[in-house]
Amino acid sequence: MRQHPIPPVTEPLQYRAIGVVRGVYEPSDPTVLTRGAIRTADGQAIEAVVLGRLLTLMRRHLDLSLPHLWVVYPRSREEGQLHLQMVGVWEPSTLAQEAEESGASDGLPEGDDYFSVRGELIFTRPETQDFVVKVRQLPRPDGERPIPFKLQLRGEIPLAHLRHFVSLDLRRQEQALQLERLEVLSPIAQRGNRGGKGRRPDGGGRSPEGSLRKDDAPTQAGRSSDNRNPPARSVDPQERSLEPRAAAGSRSHSRAVSRPPR
Repeated sequence: MRQHPIPPVTEPLQYRAIGVVRGVYEPSDPTVLTRGAIRTADGQAIEAVVLGRLLTLMRRHLDLSLPHLWVVYPRSREEGQLHLQMVGVWEPSTLAQEAEESGASDGLPEGDDYFSVRGELIFTRPETQDFVVKVRQLPRPDGERPIPFKLQLRGEIPLAHLRHFVSLDLRRQEQALQLERLEVLSPIAQRGNRGGKGRRPDGGGRSPEGSLRKDDAPTQAGRSSDNRNPPARSVDPQERSLEPRAAAGSRSHSRAVSRPPR
């Protein structure tokens, strides 16, 4: 059994957005577990949906009246409100024999409410400590290419890092993800002659003005391409949308993702 719920990075420019949140999951309807909220120790009720085999695991092995460390994919759907897709739970102690053999602990070295996000920095406003990262996803089994989603995040990132691929360590603070560590990995190659079109005079690039368009996030959780079901007994989520993917500028990426809108 893997000794960490977040898989290691396998490619230098691999997209992903994943984290852990500890809390009590409260379904909106006691008879339907798929939608509800995670109530955290700091009093937040974070909107959440349950994906894949986690549903079976919750029904058979977990006491939902107790807090658990949930493995989640973050989304930004409404300004100032975090949305989570629940894909696993990190609790090796529920599998005593495997936990003894692996030496895994229910705690993580990064602590609770840790998130790892890797993607393209497309907007930053250092004076208000707001920035947006675009995360691309793998095509679905039917060949459909999902629209990249954007995460609204908190922290100060200089304008010089716009249009770069970044790796971020973040911490949940209430309904926001706050930057703790930034690594700038590579500039993102721009396709075609954009000629500076759409850039602001101050060099800030095209701005989403602090909000998302309707097509910036999946319209329903069941269609998200990061919905690969984790094994029910290993409580070890797999990141379908977070599988290795090169950023723009590599050949494989040019074939795998659609041209971004101008």
